[in-house]
Amino acid sequence: MPRAGLDPATVTEAGAALADEIGITQLSMGGLAERLGVKTPSLYKHVDGLADLTHRIAVLAATEVGDALRDATQGRAGGEALAGAAQALRRYVKAHPGRYAATVGVRASGSDDPFVAASLRTLASLSAVLHGYRLDPADEVHALRMLRSVLHGFATLEASDGFQMATDVDESFDWLIEFLDRGLRANAER
Repeated sequence: MPRAGLDPATVTEAGAALADEIGITQLSMGGLAERLGVKTPSLYKHVDGLADLTHRIAVLAATEVGDALRDATQGRAGGEALAGAAQALRRYVKAHPGRYAATVGVRASGSDDPFVAASLRTLASLSAVLHGYRLDPADEVHALRMLRSVLHGFATLEASDGFQMATDVDESFDWLIEFLDRGLRANAER
């Protein structure tokens, strides 16, 4: 019988919090069981192992990122929406580096995998940002990939203390947003 108070959602949230503290690659079923005050085998009543737990954390993170992006871009367009999305993703990755890392390289098991719907939330918000630039439809997927890559790269480098130069990181981030905005506007005008 499952322990009172534990269910898949609770185990996933606890796993995500632990991953944020120690990193997704350091997460283990034993460490999570210790955190929850249970024996490791009891976790298997709620998740099917570490791979399942990591996948559930990825779904949670993708949902949270999608919601953060949606909230940060609602009612905005162009550079203002771009800045809102960029800042929201940066904040999220800094606050939740472990759970965000779980989203990297996830392969959905099929169209009914909850990760698909969670990922679409993120893509929908980023696509909405790009719609404000009136890009040629043939360029939209390229622009979306570029935007995801740049924002992901900056945020993950910053979260892992990858910027060692003396220049202010906030200034670099503002410069990046302005550069992306100018490039997207120029592309839309050609």
